[in-house]
Amino acid sequence: MIIDYLDRSSPEDFIADVCIIGAGPAGISIARSFIGTSRRVCLVESGGLAGEDRNQRLYEGTSIGLPELDPATSRMRAFGGSCNVWGGGCIPLSNLDLGPRDWVPHSGWPLNYEDLEPYYRRAREVCGIEAHEFVEGSFLTPPARTPMVFDAGKLINQNFVLSPVFFGEAYRAEFEQAENITVLLHANLLELEAVESGSSVRRARIGALDGRRGTIRARNYVLACGGIENARLLLLSNSTMPNGLGNDHDLVGRYFMDHPSGKLGTLFTDVPDPLTRPYDRSGGKGPVPAFPELCLSDRAVQTHQLLSGRVRPVAVEAPVPKGVQALRDLKRAIRPAQDETRALEGIARVAMTGDACDGQQGAPRKQNLGKLGLRVGLGSWDIAHAVWRKWANKPTVKSDHVDVIGYFEQAPNPDSRVTLGDEVDALGQRKICIDWRLTELDWHTYRTAANLFGAELANSCAGKFQIEPWLQEGAGATPQVRGTAHHLGTTRMSDDPQQGVVDRQCRVHGVDNLYVVGSSVFPTGGWAFPTFTIVALSMRLAEHLRALADVAIML
Repeated sequence: MIIDYLDRSSPEDFIADVCIIGAGPAGISIARSFIGTSRRVCLVESGGLAGEDRNQRLYEGTSIGLPELDPATSRMRAFGGSCNVWGGGCIPLSNLDLGPRDWVPHSGWPLNYEDLEPYYRRAREVCGIEAHEFVEGSFLTPPARTPMVFDAGKLINQNFVLSPVFFGEAYRAEFEQAENITVLLHANLLELEAVESGSSVRRARIGALDGRRGTIRARNYVLACGGIENARLLLLSNSTMPNGLGNDHDLVGRYFMDHPSGKLGTLFTDVPDPLTRPYDRSGGKGPVPAFPELCLSDRAVQTHQLLSGRVRPVAVEAPVPKGVQALRDLKRAIRPAQDETRALEGIARVAMTGDACDGQQGAPRKQNLGKLGLRVGLGSWDIAHAVWRKWANKPTVKSDHVDVIGYFEQAPNPDSRVTLGDEVDALGQRKICIDWRLTELDWHTYRTAANLFGAELANSCAGKFQIEPWLQEGAGATPQVRGTAHHLGTTRMSDDPQQGVVDRQCRVHGVDNLYVVGSSVFPTGGWAFPTFTIVALSMRLAEHLRALADVAIML
């Protein structure tokens, strides 16, 4: 069942076997595994069924590092979490990503690919991609367009698939009908109250923005609120342990990572299309298309002692012909989400033949549609040429140059961290402060990878690569990268309590009944989109929690 905690007719206090904080992909995946069992699960979500400004403001905080990172604009507080707006990319990590690398300080998971592989298989069902087979670091599904082949000692193509699942939308009905699962909307965790020794959690204090307060008592608790909020909530749980739960060694919030992204350079070539088209995510076949990502090979990573990385060569259009621009303006006026190919074909048919076109049923009649239509008609030759380019599997507008955009793994760094700031939010809770920092290894990776990618791309299309000024040796420039909302590492996993916050079962060291799941437990992140691994880890933790529940029944 789903309960809005703002509804005063609902209970204030709850009792469950498992209390999960956070209804994003991790929390939903774990809770689903208990549907139909005898175990009672309480799934707590700070937001509602959709995004709301007042809930989003609870994410506000400060950024004191370089690069800057705004904690309020990179996450979503609603049922389904940030996967309400995700891109859907799924790909498994590899043993190189998971293993220790002597040139990457603090690297190495206590798990390897073989440990995660069976849970990746289960994660496919949750993500709606069960028809797609995979291997270490890549899916086997052929991409929609075959990419060019590069020197395998330098660059390789790895395939990812796009999940069609938006977790809040896809699984809402299951929770509405589940008798043993209680979903609490608009309920915020205020603190996990521990016993005096700090060895276990005795209750969770919750509250709503309208001032309502209550508690949840459970056998086991799971934090599943993302790479920033998981750390914040542990630090805020400090009434018994002044430094926060799981923070005996001052590790909670440290090793904050993202996947830094930035422009590496510009490629000039007369034949960009064979290079760029496979990576532009158009032309996907079937309900779950697959696409390539152009990555540094394992050999290149090891030879040059780099972090992992990938690039996307993005075709930048030449000046857009007036007719095509008019068509685009008309398309946006009629239906912003309309498929461009159908718009080109349909409106071009009218422009070239004068045949009536029914257009979109129920389309809004705006005063400027007539003027836009006239502009489209006057640009019929431009549109006809664009249609021909589409039919020839080319972009509708010729490319002027190619921007080479890089996406990288970040080096684990204990000085890159999230802490509690001095300001408080509407619940009276201290806001987050982010000190995001890069290391010399990050810089070495950007410079070396830019030259590796640039040279190979230029050779593939008889082009010339121009590296960005900020990457030139000795420039001393500010890093021109930004985050990609992949927040990692702040409750990292390690068998050694002095090196990590959680163990290999995701249990917080020193706290018997508290678990953390999600990207915050990643010791390293590779370049891969993290959600597929988040779901796999969630399936693994769900199996562990169900086994604990079975033991409790036998006792």
